[in-house]
Amino acid sequence: MQNYYADLHIHLGASSAGTPVKITASKKLTFDAVIQECSRRKGIHIAGIVDCAAPKVIKDMERLEADGTIYELPEGGFMHKDRLLIIPGSEIEACEEGGRVSHHIGYFPYMKNLREFSRIMGGHITNMELSSQSSGLPCSILYDIITECGGIPVPAHAFTPHKSIYGKVTDSIKKIFREDQLLSMPAVELGLSADTDIGDRKSELASFSFLTSSDAHSAGKIAREYTLFEMERLDFKEFSLALRKADGRRIAANFGMDPKLGKYHRSFCKKCNKVIEAEPPVLECPECGAKSHSDFITGVLDRMAVISDTDNPVHPADRPPYNYQIPLDFVPGLSDRTLQRLIDAFGSEMAVIHKATHEELCSVVKKNVAENIIRAREGSLMIGSGGGGKYGHVETVTPLKFDL
Repeated sequence: MQNYYADLHIHLGASSAGTPVKITASKKLTFDAVIQECSRRKGIHIAGIVDCAAPKVIKDMERLEADGTIYELPEGGFMHKDRLLIIPGSEIEACEEGGRVSHHIGYFPYMKNLREFSRIMGGHITNMELSSQSSGLPCSILYDIITECGGIPVPAHAFTPHKSIYGKVTDSIKKIFREDQLLSMPAVELGLSADTDIGDRKSELASFSFLTSSDAHSAGKIAREYTLFEMERLDFKEFSLALRKADGRRIAANFGMDPKLGKYHRSFCKKCNKVIEAEPPVLECPECGAKSHSDFITGVLDRMAVISDTDNPVHPADRPPYNYQIPLDFVPGLSDRTLQRLIDAFGSEMAVIHKATHEELCSVVKKNVAENIIRAREGSLMIGSGGGGKYGHVETVTPLKFDL
C-alpha cells in the first residue's frame, strides 16, 4: 500500500473563459490553476474539485482531456502527469421542511457520470453554471440522484452553523436519511471548526470515515486541511475502497487545524462583536442577551454540547489519528516571500510541513521562523478561538531549545 495526501473540497472561482463558478472564490482559481497549485506547490496527490457539474467546467475538462493535460483512468478519476489524481465532484445545497439547508458533495468516477448528474440537476437548479446552488431537494432525494448517477455522496462541513446537517438541519442523520442510504454513505466531512473528538461525540457516526478538507476558495488555502489515504494506487476505485475501509484500503490519518482556529468554533455575538469562550454550551450572549440567529451565531463546540450523546468522544477502534496542524500561512513570521523560498528549497508545502528538519529549515529561514514551523508541525502553538466567521489566531510563543 502507498500513502497519498488528499484535499477533497476545492472550489473554482471561474471557468477558463472567465465566467464565474463559485461566486465567493477567487477568479484566479480555474481548473488549470488548481492542477498547477496542487502538483507543483502543495505536493498533494489527490484533488477533489467540487464544482465540476457546471457545464463550462465540464467543457474545461474536455479541453484538458483533448490536449493531454488530464486523462480519464480505466478505474475512474482523472490523472495529471501520473502524479495528481483529480476526483470530480459537485457541491449542492439541499433543503428540508421549514427551509433548513445543508451542503453535500457528490464525487463521480467518469465524465459520463458527471454529465448525467449535471443534466438531471439542471432540472432542479436555476443556474447550473454557478456552484453550491440550491436544488430545492431534500437530502434523501439528492442522495438518490447522486448514487443513481454512479457517485459517492458525502455531507459537507457537517458541523458548521451555516448550511450543514448538524449545524442547521438536524440533531441526528437518522431523521433525514433512510437506513439504506446511511449504509451506502461512506464518509462525513468534518469542516474547519471540528475535529475527530467532536465528530465522535455522535455515536451514530462511529462507522463513517471522517474527511478533513480545506473548502478552499483561493489557491493559497488548498491543503489547509487534508486527509492521508492508504491505497494501492491512484484511481477512483481505490479512493472508494479507502472511504469504505475495504480490502485493506483506509484513511490512515487526518491533518487539520486546531478547531479553535476555525471560523465557527465558538459562539459569537454580532451585537457585541465578540467570541464567547465561556463553558459550553453558550446559546445566548451573557452580556447583551442576544440569541436570535440574526444577532448570534452558535459555535460548533456549543452546538455539539447540546446534540451530542456522550460527554466525551468515543473513538471506534479503526478511527485514525487526528493530527493538529497550523497552516503555514498562519505561522508567525512566515511571509509569502519566505514561504516561496521554503518551497523552492524543499519542493512543496507538504515537504516543508512534514519532512524538513529544524536544521534544514534554519539554512533557509531565520531561527524563530523555523521554530514556529516546528511548533506548527507538532500542534504546540498557542491558539485563540475563532467564531462568527472570523478565524482564530496564533498567540506569541517563547523560543524552543535545540541542540545545534
